[in-house]
Amino acid sequence: MFYILTSILIIILFFKDRQKTIIGVKKGIKKLTKNLPAFLNMIILVSISLYFISDEVLVKYLGQGSGASGFLLASFLGSITLMPGFIAFPLSGLLLDKGVSYTVIALFTTTLMMVGILTYPVEKEFFGWKVTIIRNVLSLLIALIVSILVGIFYNEVII
Repeated sequence: MFYILTSILIIILFFKDRQKTIIGVKKGIKKLTKNLPAFLNMIILVSISLYFISDEVLVKYLGQGSGASGFLLASFLGSITLMPGFIAFPLSGLLLDKGVSYTVIALFTTTLMMVGILTYPVEKEFFGWKVTIIRNVLSLLIALIVSILVGIFYNEVII
């Protein structure tokens, strides 16, 4: 459905302004080819990881019965590095299919997109250490709040 809507919009825009549409499509293809290797690498790594980790183990450590340890594990795993949404959301979808709770997925996804331990040196170069630490700590707090709200909304026991 999304692809059909996108195709229809591109056709409409092409008839409205041919030059801008061609430039936009070229930019989109350039971005796609730039991001595709990272996306494919992440999908491959996740697939290999999920092959070796059984569904029972995932549900045991991240499922509804995992309690606070699942909550902490998800925040730690998500905080390792920053990832864009186009990688985080499919990954979270795979975990949801495996039976991981919405609360844990919300925490994992939010920390994955907002908190980055491995990206600290790069971020520090641009913003300085103080801003980097404040931003990461506040992002972690926001991720915890979002996760708790999702847990309340889905009536999942958090702790």
